[in-house]
Amino acid sequence: MKTLAAAVMSFAILASPAALAQEKWPAKTIKLVVPYAPGGYTDLTGRITARFLEKELGQTVVVENKPGAGGIVGTDLVAKSPADGYTFCVCSVGAVSVAPVAQTTQYNPLKDLAPISIVSTIPQTVIVNPKLPIKTIPELIAYAKANPGKLTYGSSGAGGLMHYSVQLFDARTGTKMLHVPFKGGAPATAAVVAGEVDLSFTNMTDALPQMEAGTVRGIAVTSGKRSPFTPDLPTVEETGVKDFSVESWNGIIAPPGTPKPVIERMSAALKKMAEDPEVKEALAKIGATPVFTTPEEYQAAIAKEVAQWTDLLKEIKTTKN
Repeated sequence: MKTLAAAVMSFAILASPAALAQEKWPAKTIKLVVPYAPGGYTDLTGRITARFLEKELGQTVVVENKPGAGGIVGTDLVAKSPADGYTFCVCSVGAVSVAPVAQTTQYNPLKDLAPISIVSTIPQTVIVNPKLPIKTIPELIAYAKANPGKLTYGSSGAGGLMHYSVQLFDARTGTKMLHVPFKGGAPATAAVVAGEVDLSFTNMTDALPQMEAGTVRGIAVTSGKRSPFTPDLPTVEETGVKDFSVESWNGIIAPPGTPKPVIERMSAALKKMAEDPEVKEALAKIGATPVFTTPEEYQAAIAKEVAQWTDLLKEIKTTKN
């Protein structure tokens, strides 16, 4: 009887959700939710990630675009998805670290998301319609001050990083520009090309091909250092705007409660991805840099950003008032 009881207990341990996840995962198609429209930085990063994970994990990985509200819609969808290891978010800094501070969201980024790893980083590029008489950041500031509320800028949606980077710029420079939201960085960039809006602080992925084609004019990057992909473009801070550094990231995040073995397996796969030559080449083509962080490092980075943006948004509100 003792032998039988021990066998039953052993089977129960093996049949626990964590053990089953470790033994069988992945046993079916994995879904990567991209909270933005197709064609932009996050979407392309998601597709590069999906291709690598298919080879590494031996299962089909599909990308599903769920745009809306600056990435909030898709991020919230993943936060509320089953924690079974088959739905992940290709999340961004705007929807994770900025939006929950700037407005009310249904998810708390520090409690309702399970970060696994940042996979890439990219600076924003300040682009303007070439018909505007603006070739530098000082000229942009002067033009905006001479025409308060008349310059329009496109973003990936209210509450996202593209939106609040311009809000921060306005606060730091004493300018006032009019926000026009879109469902992603690619549509916002296309609007600059078409002359529907005057400018955008867009991801380099969307800016590079248009800059090369001459359909937009790049005047600066928002990162702390110049980008190796556009070495001739100064940083915003270089041009005289003090304490201005904004950089975007994409990372893989799971629903809360996802089994630890799944998190660990996905983390190991993403570590390999960051070192893969083909991935590095693919990300370089869209102006992005591969990155790997542990789940603990990613969680700490989000907490730090939430604190930073809490202070920055207070500054923006105080300046407006």
